[in-house]
Amino acid sequence: MQLKAKGGIEVQQELENFDQLLEEYRSIWNNRLLHKGECSSEELLTEAIKRELLDENSHPRIRKNKYEKYFFAIKRIMNSSVSEQTKVALIKIHMEIMETIS
Repeated sequence: MQLKAKGGIEVQQELENFDQLLEEYRSIWNNRLLHKGECSSEELLTEAIKRELLDENSHPRIRKNKYEKYFFAIKRIMNSSVSEQTKVALIKIHMEIMETIS
């Protein structure tokens, strides 16, 4: 996954170490357990974010729509204590996934 920021500046550097990015994601979501199995950290992170945006971790009767989940996810990232680079990388991944889900 290669993302670009405004002005054509590549964000790939922040995303090179998906292991670290996955750990930061876990810390924001209260050390959420994510079983790696045979998946790469990138695959695991993107799948976890997709499940989060689709609210698949909640009971079907109390699920929120993807726009509400996106808003709350971005708000949680922005209020977290992770580095600014990590925040930008996680938000960009959320944006890309949001664009792909229906």
